[in-house]
Amino acid sequence: MSIAKSAKELYESEFRSELEAKHIGEYVAIEPESQNYFVADSFVAAAMAAKKAYPDRMPFVIRVGHDAAVHIGSANL
Repeated sequence: MSIAKSAKELYESEFRSELEAKHIGEYVAIEPESQNYFVADSFVAAAMAAKKAYPDRMPFVIRVGHDAAVHIGSANL
């Protein structure tokens, strides 16, 4: 299973309700193998916290309460 799919499944099944109650708009980096997560105010800070804890693993970052971690451009194209 891909890192993204594993992380998204963990978010939905284990973390969503807790994170959305306390951290809307923040970023969560999920490391699927350990099933640990790291919350921060920025995408980079969340990713770096996960990489510091697990330097040889790839985290997946989600923006809490949003469909995408970042939005590029405008919907009014």
